Amino acid sequence: MVARVEVTEAAVKVIERLKALHGPLLFHQSGGCCDGSAPMCYPRGEFKVGARDIHLGVIADTPFFIGAAQFEYWSHTQLIIDVVPGRGSGFSLEAPEGVRFLTRSRVFTDDEAAGLPAPVPGDVWAQGAAAA
Repeated sequence: MVARVEVTEAAVKVIERLKALHGPLLFHQSGGCCDGSAPMCYPRGEFKVGARDIHLGVIADTPFFIGAAQFEYWSHTQLIIDVVPGRGSGFSLEAPEGVRFLTRSRVFTDDEAAGLPAPVPGDVWAQGAAAA
């Protein structure tokens, strides 16, 4: 089964470095305004996910979410999280590292789209994570 979100090896290296510094992490694909649809990386617990967020999957042992409204636009695409040199949002943990996470995407094939699991709301995911 194809994943809704993937990660490049370069991004995994940065995520692992950030986990060593900050502990468990969480990603949220932002939906606009100030950070321009960037994947934001936070210490887990500092960003509360809720019913209006969708759990897309796990990258580098880190949960990845997107707002429900944003998901409606991107539900037909696989998100690929990469890292590039430069400064991202000051709120995302990679900012002091001189790199920023970047979302690339590709359209699912018809066969891939047919096999995708139903999206999981963030509050439902959080209840399961708390029970684990």
